[in-house]
Amino acid sequence: MNEFVKYRRSIRKYSKKDVSHNFLNDLLETSFKAPTTGGMQLYSVVITRSEKMKERLSPAHYNQPMVTQAPVVLTFCADFRRFTQWCKLRNATPGYNNLMSFANAAIDTLLVAQTFSLLAEEAGLGTCYLGTTTYNPQMIIDILELPQLVFPVTTITVGYPDVVPPQVDRLPFESLIHDEFYHEYSNDDINMIYEFKESLSENIKYMESNQKGTLAQVFTDIRYTKKDNVVMSENLIRVLRKQGFISVE
Repeated sequence: MNEFVKYRRSIRKYSKKDVSHNFLNDLLETSFKAPTTGGMQLYSVVITRSEKMKERLSPAHYNQPMVTQAPVVLTFCADFRRFTQWCKLRNATPGYNNLMSFANAAIDTLLVAQTFSLLAEEAGLGTCYLGTTTYNPQMIIDILELPQLVFPVTTITVGYPDVVPPQVDRLPFESLIHDEFYHEYSNDDINMIYEFKESLSENIKYMESNQKGTLAQVFTDIRYTKKDNVVMSENLIRVLRKQGFISVE
């Protein structure tokens, strides 16, 4: 498993080979053994296979081609609705319409999603996370008919790889580790940590094509701007409130 994880990569192009229901269900069932808050299993997974539904979901993910090309699209949702209904049926008073409960459910959901992704890739499938899920949650909620206290956290496309891309770079191991307590980074540390990333030809081309002087400017001015983050933050709060995770009481 160590060697497998070390060389893993996201797959964005899939073959036409289908993923059988039994195979997928077995991987999902195994992933449900992942750690969970208080044994509550605060997640649900919506499986999308039909071409019609994938076409409907595609705009929510900015029409990335893997959404319609992949045999399976999985939407992993934070779900406190099921547990809340159980509490009410058992004469218990639930109090899970709050941000803390969403955080617990979101953590549960991501643990399951990552466990599934590793299991699927080890079994020969390719996967790709779609960060666009939290950019357009209301569209996904409407399409998948998610009720209150259910919120889409992440989406994973699944299928057999058609093209295996090069592995994406990662920061040096020592730059991510802090022994005993957090150690602030010096300017020299930062220069060392990002030196390799900044030297990659694809990143240099990215800077040139966007007419930016540094790779950092590509992130701040093009990819993840403050303006976009503020707008998406406001939208996220609005939809969380609508789905019942931020009480208006």
